[in-house]
Amino acid sequence: MVGGGQLARMTHQAAISLGVPLRVLARDPGDSAAQVSADVRIGDERSLDDLRAFAKDCDVLTWDHEHVPQELVQALEEAGTACRPGSAALLHAQDKLVMRERLTSFGAPCPAFARVPSGAPSAFLEAFAREHGLPLVLKATRGGYDGKGVWVLDALDRDAAELVDRLLGEGVDLLVEEHVAFRRELAALVARSPYGQGAAYPVVETVQRDGICHEVVSPAPGLDEDTAAEAQRLALDIAEHLGVTGLLAVELFQTDSGLVVNELAMRPHNSGHWTIEGARTSQFEQHVRAVLDLPLGSTEATAPYAVMVNVLGGDDPDVYFRYVHVMAHDPGVRVHMYGKQVRPGRKIGHVTALGDDLDEVRERARHAADYLRWGPSLKERA
Repeated sequence: MVGGGQLARMTHQAAISLGVPLRVLARDPGDSAAQVSADVRIGDERSLDDLRAFAKDCDVLTWDHEHVPQELVQALEEAGTACRPGSAALLHAQDKLVMRERLTSFGAPCPAFARVPSGAPSAFLEAFAREHGLPLVLKATRGGYDGKGVWVLDALDRDAAELVDRLLGEGVDLLVEEHVAFRRELAALVARSPYGQGAAYPVVETVQRDGICHEVVSPAPGLDEDTAAEAQRLALDIAEHLGVTGLLAVELFQTDSGLVVNELAMRPHNSGHWTIEGARTSQFEQHVRAVLDLPLGSTEATAPYAVMVNVLGGDDPDVYFRYVHVMAHDPGVRVHMYGKQVRPGRKIGHVTALGDDLDEVRERARHAADYLRWGPSLKERA
């Protein structure tokens, strides 16, 4: 697995139970997966020499992020390395404009979009706004995550023009989209093997704040069966059309008129962390099964509700000191920490709670995550 982050760390845990040796390419020995994996190679995924050396004697190469340059993945494939997902599929998770063009070509629901030209961009955006209204959503076609590389333009004023000119001047390719008035955000997680077998997990609701996923609820509360089935079919269709092998997470907007595709990820995804305890087969084991072309595992839920809340870094880095309260307060809450240095607002772990009552399960998960971040509340201190 190329990339040494928390996704590789949790994939490594799943590989152990399958008896599958997993080699990790990390940039630094302190990376999340490098701390726990036995076979770690230090290198740069932007170096073809490092990738070739890393891939030697590996049966399959896969990724914990989408930032490996397209031409390097192609070079590995040409040399006979099995890359899953391959370069042709991965491009659609790397380039938002390519993704939008391909999805709309086979009828997947997307917002109206267009490339922002380098010549007279302000006039172009004004014309786009006259057709689709304000605000507009401006995106870098490549890079960006957790809200980075995305700008909402409430007005096409001087500030907006200066932002666009600066980005284009820095060589950033830009995409503009209509602003989607959505009721909530959903995610459909599926897996597909080279053999063509597919599997779909329950559709979840994701709660975003400041571009960061804070909470995931499985299954999405109040989602009717027809819409849930539509989301799963859409995700499986996208996986087939794009030739995805491994996991595919499709982030969706639920609107008054139906579902709209927001983003794609071709790897284990934050919206699927709940599956470690909440599904018969975790997303991490499923990804290993899929890229090795093994039969896929059951996606059946283990409880009526699962709620995953991300643990963000707070002002006090001594998270482990707060374990005692969290574990004693609720022995059923599962804590997963990523071995990352604590910085305010950084994702450093997650907690998951399961149960029959959604309100209770949500409160348990939120309390554990908040306590790990901040410690006792003012009420508890009193």
